[in-house]
Amino acid sequence: MSVILSVENLNVSYGSIHAVKGVSFDVNEGEIVTLIGANGAGKSTTLNTISGLLRSKSGSVTFMGEDLSKVPPHKVVARGMALVPEGRRVFLQMSVQENLEMGAYTKGNAGIPPDLEMVYGQFPRLKERRRQVAGTLSGGEQQMLAMGRALMSHPKLLMLDEPSMGLAPILVEQIFEIIQKLHKAGTTILLVEQNAQMALSIADRGYVLETGKIVTAGSSGELLASPAIKKAYLGG
Repeated sequence: MSVILSVENLNVSYGSIHAVKGVSFDVNEGEIVTLIGANGAGKSTTLNTISGLLRSKSGSVTFMGEDLSKVPPHKVVARGMALVPEGRRVFLQMSVQENLEMGAYTKGNAGIPPDLEMVYGQFPRLKERRRQVAGTLSGGEQQMLAMGRALMSHPKLLMLDEPSMGLAPILVEQIFEIIQKLHKAGTTILLVEQNAQMALSIADRGYVLETGKIVTAGSSGELLASPAIKKAYLGG
């Protein structure tokens, strides 16, 4: 299995706050890898730095063999990486279809119709609501829209930041089923998630962040069986 993403000794600060401290991990092509940890552990900061929205003080991010340290965020998307941000961040005043079209801005207009059909195939509910204003969708539908928008760029790596946040349990299950479906269709996924039980139930491997550092790593089975992880994150 080839390494698609390699993060080496990443250090990120907000002013005097050292938010990410020497974080290193890899994602192999075809995997689901999850970063779990409490609120404020540095998970979202790590994703935002990988995608170029934040700059690191030191360390490197290598994607498909290319160092991304000098690549601006919109060009990171063109390289084949897409981020579904925490809180969904859909364009509330635009229609569902207009939101999806925004996800294809790096590709030009020619490929949009077949890409829309691909996304509507994954998310039939979005097709039903394609002319509806995004701000009137439910939380679960907005999450589907944010994921669909990311898929419009045909990412080789899809990064999901807290996809279950604020959703009812039945919707969380739906979202995680969709993530598994996307993975089976060939998408490599890096998942940041506070719901450690759900994340580890679908991931191949996981890394546990605490106060900006990776403190534990292993297969999902190993992490699910660990007494320390159970106590801290799984309510065991």
